[in-house]
Amino acid sequence: MANSSASLAQFTSADDVTSGLRHALADCWIEVTNAGGAAGFPFPPIDRSHALPAVGRIVDALAPGANRLLTATDRGELVGWLNVRRDPGALTGHWGTLHHVQTRLSARGRGYGVALMNEARRIARDEMGLEQLHLAARAGVGLEDFYGRLGWKEIGRWPRALRLGPDDDRDEVLMLLDPL
Repeated sequence: MANSSASLAQFTSADDVTSGLRHALADCWIEVTNAGGAAGFPFPPIDRSHALPAVGRIVDALAPGANRLLTATDRGELVGWLNVRRDPGALTGHWGTLHHVQTRLSARGRGYGVALMNEARRIARDEMGLEQLHLAARAGVGLEDFYGRLGWKEIGRWPRALRLGPDDDRDEVLMLLDPL
């Protein structure tokens, strides 16, 4: 990361996520969503009444082998986060999915997103034993380029899968990181 005061942390248990962190996660999610980001809420504006329950569902599902939360902080303030999930089923247990990849608007362009993605890759490979990662991204906002610079490959699209408003249908871009 661009700043030496920045740090990454991962959480594998709801007991380790403080109320303050839950609120910081929700505030980041609100900021990203209301700025037009595709981090889980399709129709801004949202507020804490929307974001806190969604954060709670993610945090309550944390488990070392199946669901991890990764955060980036700078000078003690949350600047970004993501969620790594795997389905432990026999057919699909070798791969995981990234969800809710986001950084605060004021923190963009300073390497936090890259650091989160690289650490997610390491955790998935070295700690969770995964062989590949998947993600879905909204087309039309440059995310394919960001992920592509990190080694992700577009493997398909669901054309016009996301209807954001009248005359605003977007593709959902399916991406793969393999090998980890």
